[in-house]
Amino acid sequence: MIRIDLRSVTSLVALSMVVGCTSALKEPPPVAEIGAPGGQGTAVGSSRGDALERAEAEFGRLPDANAVARAQRLFLEAARGDDTPIEAFLGALKSTAWLIEHTDDGPRREDLAIQGVQIGQWCRRLYPEQAECTYRLALAVGQQARERPSTATDGLDVMVELLHQVIEGAPDLDFAGGQRVLALVLIRAPGWPTGPGDPEYGLEFAAAAVEAFPEYPPNQLVMGETLLENGRTDEARTRIEHGIELARASRTDGHPEAADWIAQAEEVLAKIR
Repeated sequence: MIRIDLRSVTSLVALSMVVGCTSALKEPPPVAEIGAPGGQGTAVGSSRGDALERAEAEFGRLPDANAVARAQRLFLEAARGDDTPIEAFLGALKSTAWLIEHTDDGPRREDLAIQGVQIGQWCRRLYPEQAECTYRLALAVGQQARERPSTATDGLDVMVELLHQVIEGAPDLDFAGGQRVLALVLIRAPGWPTGPGDPEYGLEFAAAAVEAFPEYPPNQLVMGETLLENGRTDEARTRIEHGIELARASRTDGHPEAADWIAQAEEVLAKIR
């Protein structure tokens, strides 16, 4: 299963200079209208299983952007109709999130970000006990906040609440993704009274992610960034260098997101050398 990479996670919460007042969550349109030209959904009927299988095959071709775009459309197709399988929603959320981070078309990113939130709302509405719906919705809200700054203020609050729910109910999800992302929110968001930012508090969540999954590169890299924000430069450098080593090993093993992890980490490391 492909996971949100470090570049995506860090950019989701780079909101410290943004102020907005629009609600992050609105009533979503019917699933059949999300991403459909002119709001007209495609009836899938007996072809749903085929659409889902094809979507997963296309998504497995990361980092081919055209394949991921096809996967997103197929996941949405599989999500239309009654009794939608959760795999269709989660696949649509992951492929939408990836596309947002890999397109230079601003209007397209904004449109995809809105779709991501809508898909996440339906996932959570239909599968309220599934923590991954909550987690992916939190990430989608973060992307929307960046692409639609007017939603940023409310979006930060929504993100923090959703991530706390994930940490409480599924702390191991996505290699401690809830803890990892919340740490980044706390080090990058504005502090009180404007926002929830608190770099020192962020250390608690970054450390929890590392303790749970020390070999997962983004956990070490986020710990390094969190230490850096707390003025602990030497420790930060050590963590980031270790994270890069782990990411390079992942790249050798063929992980499709490893190159992005390395590039993002080296940018941070270059600033403190």
